[in-house]
Amino acid sequence: MNRFLSTLGLCRRAGKLAYGFDAVCDEIKKKGSKVCGVFTACDLSEKTLKEVGFICDKYSVPHICTDVSMDEIKAVLSARTGIIAILDKGLFGSLSSLYIDN
Repeated sequence: MNRFLSTLGLCRRAGKLAYGFDAVCDEIKKKGSKVCGVFTACDLSEKTLKEVGFICDKYSVPHICTDVSMDEIKAVLSARTGIIAILDKGLFGSLSSLYIDN
């Protein structure tokens, strides 16, 4: 299994995720937000990708586009989504290093 997806499963079990457009945006806008970063699926629509990018830029939240599809995410989270917020700094570091260091 892809290291990104297995770490994502760990985040889910630890309760350190928010996913779906509305839930992620609400979490980012929340006072004292714990969002460390946002990942988006490779098959997310351009319109949604642009909106997520705008919110992330506005609130200075790192945003990383992945090579993982929404169906692959569904296999791990049991929910088809293309937007995932990580609520733990260490877990975000582990996930982002898979894309930033490569």
